[in-house]
Amino acid sequence: MSGPAAPLRLGAVIITMGNRPAELQDLLDSVAKQQGPAIEVAVVGNGSPLPPLPPGLRTAELPENLGIPGGRNVGIELFGPAGRDVDVLLFLDDDGLLPSDDTGELVRAAFAADPRLGIVSFRIADPETGVTQRRHVPRLRAADPMRDSRVTTFLGGACAVRSEVVGQVGALPAEFFYAHEETDLAWRALDAGWMIDYRSDLVLHHPATSPARHAVYHRLVARNRVWLARRNLPWLLVPVYLGVWFALTVLRRPSRQALRAWLGGFREGWTTSCGERRPMKWRTVWRLTRLGRPPII
Repeated sequence: MSGPAAPLRLGAVIITMGNRPAELQDLLDSVAKQQGPAIEVAVVGNGSPLPPLPPGLRTAELPENLGIPGGRNVGIELFGPAGRDVDVLLFLDDDGLLPSDDTGELVRAAFAADPRLGIVSFRIADPETGVTQRRHVPRLRAADPMRDSRVTTFLGGACAVRSEVVGQVGALPAEFFYAHEETDLAWRALDAGWMIDYRSDLVLHHPATSPARHAVYHRLVARNRVWLARRNLPWLLVPVYLGVWFALTVLRRPSRQALRAWLGGFREGWTTSCGERRPMKWRTVWRLTRLGRPPII
């Protein structure tokens, strides 16, 4: 009779631009204090030198900023091809922090209990107020952030991904640089039969911010939305999906400057290469619909 299964090996991927050394150290301390087997850590300096770090970490310093997905992909490879040195990869923002010391054990239990679980999205909470912003709940019905559910996407800086998923469907789309790279990976994972969960008990503390603080936010959001559709949706759904998002953007009445940048990105998404096209199966479209988010919105 075989004995109990060995605990799943966890590896944390953290990218940094070197401008938040104190917050990075706090995050590393919170990872180190997790119960159970030690979580291995890979830190990537994304176009910047790394600050002084504790010994024993896997590190890389990139000569240029490869963007969020590109930097995380380098971190994955620090754990071997497709991250195969570990069973589960944690992606954590460098200004976040794990407030509980049982998060690692909860992640191990979640993946061990469900062999088809591919990705888990954490709940992001402001450390001062405890509030979870609506945009940080990865579903349409986001009013109650304490409700767990199966979802169709995840939060890139507060999540856990089974390394087998990366090995099967590929890593994050580096060409996106910023925005929608998580949904691209999520759709490919769902198309391959994996499931994605949102778990309110897996918490990352992170200061409340607006994504629009990034100067290129509106352009990249629009460009990558078009790329996302062109790469992953059956052609019949591409104009529907993008038409809905075009209308929603106009109805939200962005500033003239933001709308100009958004329209430029939308045009760029059509006129530039989106990378390899791998349209999802129609049964995946139906699966997304049953999960509450048909791929037209």
